[in-house]
Amino acid sequence: MWELQQPSVRMVTRLLLLTSVLLSTCQVAESQALFTGVTLTLEPSNDVSQGTNVTVRCQAVVSSSGFLNRKYTIYKDNAEVHTESITTAEDLIYSLRMARVANTGKYKCKVNIQDKELSSKSEKLTVTGLQTPVLSVDKRVFSEGEEVTVRCKAPEESGTIVFYFYKDSKELYEEMGNANQVETRLRFNNAGDHRLHCDYRVILLPDSVPSTASNNVVVTVKELFITPVISVRPHGSMIIEGDILDISCSVSGNLQNSSGLKVYLNKGQNLLSTGQSKANHSIRALAEHSGEFQCTLEMGNVVKQVTENVTITELFSQPVLTMYPTEVFEREKFTLTCRSTNYSSDRIRASDVKYSIYKDNYTLTPGSFNGIYVVPGVVRNSSGIYSCKADARMISKYSAKLPVHAKVLVSKPTLTAIGRVVVGKPFQVRCHSDRGSLPIEYTLWKKYSEVNSTTVQQPHHQAIFPITVQHYSDMQDYKCEARNNPKIDTVVSNKLNTTVIVPLFNPGLSVVPDLLEVTEGNEMYLICGVEGSPPVTFKWYRRGNVQPLFIANSTQSSESLQIKGVGNEHSGTYYCEAINYANMVRSQPVTVDVKMAMWKKGLIVACCLLVVAVLVLACVLRYNSKRVGVDAAVSVWSERPVDPGSDGESSVASNNEPDVEYTEVVHRQPVDPARVPLRKGTETVYSEVQNSPTGAPGDHYDYQGSVEYADLNGDQPEVNQALLEVNHQDHHDLPVPVE
Repeated sequence: MWELQQPSVRMVTRLLLLTSVLLSTCQVAESQALFTGVTLTLEPSNDVSQGTNVTVRCQAVVSSSGFLNRKYTIYKDNAEVHTESITTAEDLIYSLRMARVANTGKYKCKVNIQDKELSSKSEKLTVTGLQTPVLSVDKRVFSEGEEVTVRCKAPEESGTIVFYFYKDSKELYEEMGNANQVETRLRFNNAGDHRLHCDYRVILLPDSVPSTASNNVVVTVKELFITPVISVRPHGSMIIEGDILDISCSVSGNLQNSSGLKVYLNKGQNLLSTGQSKANHSIRALAEHSGEFQCTLEMGNVVKQVTENVTITELFSQPVLTMYPTEVFEREKFTLTCRSTNYSSDRIRASDVKYSIYKDNYTLTPGSFNGIYVVPGVVRNSSGIYSCKADARMISKYSAKLPVHAKVLVSKPTLTAIGRVVVGKPFQVRCHSDRGSLPIEYTLWKKYSEVNSTTVQQPHHQAIFPITVQHYSDMQDYKCEARNNPKIDTVVSNKLNTTVIVPLFNPGLSVVPDLLEVTEGNEMYLICGVEGSPPVTFKWYRRGNVQPLFIANSTQSSESLQIKGVGNEHSGTYYCEAINYANMVRSQPVTVDVKMAMWKKGLIVACCLLVVAVLVLACVLRYNSKRVGVDAAVSVWSERPVDPGSDGESSVASNNEPDVEYTEVVHRQPVDPARVPLRKGTETVYSEVQNSPTGAPGDHYDYQGSVEYADLNGDQPEVNQALLEVNHQDHHDLPVPVE
């Protein structure tokens, strides 16, 4: 047994190995496939007639060495219609057997191989020709009101189809569906023979394709022998308002099988009466009752109708309400007239018609009158809705409503300026009345001269006039007047009263204190003044600076800029600007030179004097140190006598310059005040004595002479001690001064 099974095991093993090799081969083949394109063709052609077998062929352009799994998808007008997967290299065939018009469309093929997807180009298939429909009915002879089953079919067609049914070439019914036949029930109410047919349309968006007409089917509708009857009394056309009008609706014919019978009497949309076999309606005739009355019979599905036209003559015409005059103002009387222009002279006289007038549904004329009513002028509010009524022989008629709007007299106008008013510049003024019915005529006057006029016709319009004033006082010359009733005088406004802006002029910048008195450390005021209308904005500038030093808003004609602690850095050129709503002006520049403070000047002078004094004192002290040996000595210069033994050269010299002999004399304290000048403190006073050439003092203007110096030092002990020491010395020991 084991020996017999051994070959089978070996065979199975070989088959498994072979299958594995084949699968590997297939995988290798798939991995080596080259997918380059897809084509779609329509066979036998793109245009065919209905009933032709059409083949849609999809071909994948693939180069491979083995089997491939190919997924084909067919689309019609972008909608998927067929999907199939194959492993062979054969083309996909999609067959359209007995192609119909519904198959018309654009076809496309898409192929997926190894997750690579390619599509073909679209090809349009056009199928022409539709099957002729067939009409059938379940019975061809029937009575009025019965329903008949009709059927229209085209069994070979497909798609979305709309079927139409016709009676005597007039469309009765339509129905759309995806079936190739339609069945419905129709009712026929008109007796006689009728021709029926049908047709259909296949919907191919966005268009549709019509079929030919079906066969004709003739049906016979038998009349029911009952008919509606309408009668009107009185007969004839001479029915006059006020007559009693009787109208009846009944049935004529065989009423044996009249179950479910019903009649209706109506006029237009108004149902007047109804009944089983008869309907009556009785009214007092009015002209408005003229028209067509209908009598309708209904039994089951059978409906029959008969009409009668009724004409009613007016007993008198509808009254007309008029007013005179056609336009009135408040508290102005006017006349209302109510009249019926036509009346039936066979029945009444003109005086038989009586009138009443109403305002807002309230009677103004209690009792009847001749139709003329005067609304008095004392009525405060005559506006309202007026109407009138005419009565005769129990017939009443109302006129159309007459709205009366009493016009309002114009009130006193006001004259106002629009915007800012600047002297010399054009501006606008508006003349307006708060009350008054349109149209209103406005006129602008300057004193006694008319400037301009305009008429306001619409509520949103205004009377606006352009003017220009050259002086602010000219504003008082303007007035305006308003009028909306030519029978009444105009009303005049007050004088034009508004704020007038005078442009700025004559600007100036002044400095306080005066320019020559501006000194360091003091306050300085820059006053900017101008003439014109406030408010004014003042700006101060220093030349060289773009930004203003200060800005002030004022209702005055001038403002000042205060600068405290003026210094040399405030010297410069200043100017100011003034601005109001009309213009801007600039002052002339002013140059400010800040002077040095007086105490600084005094200090400088004192310092200079001190320096001079110090220099002088230094020179004096230097000079004294050279001429004076002792601080308390007084030097006296005397002329030295001529030496007889001197040589001739010396005598020549004496002719030009006198000989001076210096003798130092020491005085004791106190010194003769007549001889020595007064001393203030420790100051030394020098005196000079000039001697003549002969040695005697005298009035001689020669610059040669002797000078005596005295130093009073009585108050100084050290000086007194020096003087005592000098007095004990021999006079012959005194040194001789050398010039």
